[in-house]
Amino acid sequence: MSGLDAHLLIVDDDERIRELLKKFLIRNGFLVTAARDAAHARRVLSGLDFDLIVMDVMMPGEDGVSLTRSLRETMPTPILLLTARGETEHRIAGLEAGADDYLPKPFEPKELLLRINAILRRMPDTPTEQVVPQVLHLGPIRYDMERGELWQGEDPVRLTATEIQLMRIFSAHPGEPVSRTRLVEELGRDRGQAQERAVDVQITRLRRKIEPDPKQPRYLQTVRGEGYMLAPD
Repeated sequence: MSGLDAHLLIVDDDERIRELLKKFLIRNGFLVTAARDAAHARRVLSGLDFDLIVMDVMMPGEDGVSLTRSLRETMPTPILLLTARGETEHRIAGLEAGADDYLPKPFEPKELLLRINAILRRMPDTPTEQVVPQVLHLGPIRYDMERGELWQGEDPVRLTATEIQLMRIFSAHPGEPVSRTRLVEELGRDRGQAQERAVDVQITRLRRKIEPDPKQPRYLQTVRGEGYMLAPD
């Protein structure tokens, strides 16, 4: 989707930071709503839909990781976490909770803008006309390649923005290994072991949605020394 006029929700308990981010993002063409904590964010989300949520991890009461995990149970809206914590395990915890990306504080506003636009580009545009679907079957799961949608029977399987992009990458090369380095590049991330580890976390989450037994993957396989491979029926 295009970043133009995308509606963002900023969740941060620091009023000064909320207002600075809001003004900066509005100047760059976004619609922006702000919430002061998790409880406020829940009330806002109950009445409005957003294209992306930018959320601080460290907040009084319910923190950003906990809120992310809770939101992931009902909505696929992309989430970018802001964290002052530099330790890898805290970043991984955010990704495991369902975040699409993270940005350590302090950061340059331009980098935040680049991260937001990268996530929004990974989101599929709303289809404007009916197309003949191309479908991959993963046991009881079917993946509509044209729409980027995953279904189990008549029920849609909710995917995050990153999971949508991963399925697009893998479905374009079924039966072929895709390296972790290539996945990092196609996801628009910086190179490095930390980002490759982040991709591993996203793969683990995706397996939980498509595999009968995620610990013994049948459809999203690990190919030793080469990366990951989608093996549809």
